[in-house]
Amino acid sequence: MSSSHVPDLQGMAIPWETNFAMSILLDMLRVRRMEEKVAELYGEQKIRGFLHLYIGEEAVAVGALRALGAEDNVVATYREHGHALMHGVGMKAIMAEMYGKQEGCSRGRGGSMHLFDRSSNFYGGQAIVAGGLALSAGLSLAVKLQKRDQLTACFFGEGAVAEGAFHETMNLATLWQLPVIFFCENNLYAMGTALDRSESQTDLCLKAASYGMKTMQVDGMDVVAVYEASKLAVQQVRGGAGPLFIELKTYRYRAHSMFDPDLYRDKKEIESWKKRGPIHSFTERLKAQGSLTEEAYLELEKCAQNEVDIAVNFAEAGTWEPVENLLQDVYTQTGAR
Repeated sequence: MSSSHVPDLQGMAIPWETNFAMSILLDMLRVRRMEEKVAELYGEQKIRGFLHLYIGEEAVAVGALRALGAEDNVVATYREHGHALMHGVGMKAIMAEMYGKQEGCSRGRGGSMHLFDRSSNFYGGQAIVAGGLALSAGLSLAVKLQKRDQLTACFFGEGAVAEGAFHETMNLATLWQLPVIFFCENNLYAMGTALDRSESQTDLCLKAASYGMKTMQVDGMDVVAVYEASKLAVQQVRGGAGPLFIELKTYRYRAHSMFDPDLYRDKKEIESWKKRGPIHSFTERLKAQGSLTEEAYLELEKCAQNEVDIAVNFAEAGTWEPVENLLQDVYTQTGAR
């Protein structure tokens, strides 16, 4: 068993070239502005069903997925909009899916919780807590048996650690030395229950390490730390070192879902975490080291907002699936060819 903590890089010069840093900031803005618009559209009842927002956690999806290759597999939870966008699913296809239009990435049948795009190796939003863990083990086992140079990244919340599927998957992943990285997005509240009220052992890295798995603990609000840790993890796993577990300490600003009254958290706690917000803190660091001006930041904002506007127009112009297609890909008559 081994565990490591990525050094706190807050306040240090960002170890990247300016163009790369700008693209990282732009990606976080793309995720944030997209989700803010989705929340607005939900209030207008243009988007229905369940909706779980990622606002506040952007550094995790952006930092982690920037370290992966397009050929790698990604499995996520129902809070997966940012992951999908970062792994090559177009914002237009995501927005159309939210609307339930057939131009969406799941042809409008999945909605917010079930984004899926085989061409991008994005294997979904999984609605069942811990449901994606076993799937990620299967994907990485297939990769290993077929001797492909791919790895699988599995994203899940800390609530999944209490599920049996977590323990089964950790055991098999280590036993079979599968090429998979487990990204645990610890936002402290599994739905509405604080971690220390539901788990007797709150050291999540210790739980993964008990299966002989290498682990890291990272500041999930710091996109630099997330990227650097993920890059190191990708190098190790792709090099044949077996599975790796990364706990990312992060925080969602919004409630668990749009139907959640959010009565289980102190408002002062939320505000204190916002002061460490990934976009705000990264922007300030870039400005402090002279890599970003306010004018350049506003241009990035404009770029992100323009993409959102185009995506919304695309979804608005999209079409509903014909009723006669209702049973397509769902039901097959006995003896049908």
